[in-house]
Amino acid sequence: MTEDERIASVLDEVGPRLRRLRRERGSTLADLSAATGISVSTLSRLESGGRKPSLELLLPIARAHQVPLDELVGAPPVGDPRIRSRPIVRHGRTLYPLTRQPGGLQAYKVVQEPGAEAPDPRVHEGYEWLYVLSGRLRLVLGDHDVVLAAGEAAEFDTRVPHWFGPADGRRVEFLSLFGPQGERMHVRARPKKS
Repeated sequence: MTEDERIASVLDEVGPRLRRLRRERGSTLADLSAATGISVSTLSRLESGGRKPSLELLLPIARAHQVPLDELVGAPPVGDPRIRSRPIVRHGRTLYPLTRQPGGLQAYKVVQEPGAEAPDPRVHEGYEWLYVLSGRLRLVLGDHDVVLAAGEAAEFDTRVPHWFGPADGRRVEFLSLFGPQGERMHVRARPKKS
């Protein structure tokens, strides 16, 4: 079946679906006309297939029946939305990729168990944004050495020497969003009042 044939098939099924839905609701064409502002004759032609459905017509009908638009057009069900990727273990961290497309912004859930790893700041192109889910994350960034608690975030240019890991003898879980140079995530905070 070609794409044009598939579209024609979907459009052919809209009329009977509209009629069935209206009847299930115990509504007449006159009732639906009053609720939508669409004439009875137009509604009748839509249901019989004598008029092609359009967004101008389907949106008020969906609103009147209190159903999503895709229920009127018989959109296929959405596939499984879960991302099923294999964890990556690197430098004592387990990274769970949350994005699938190569290049561009990359998102990871990171779990790091405590270890005896000493800070070894590195540099590379890009920007990174960290958000701590649980535990405490130590971030060494240039001359700064800070500890982020659950619910705290940091954003930085990865050309600045940086290292991060557990701040204490416990596991830390955090989200890491990494973008190539020029792609920045922004954390907005109100300045402290003096």
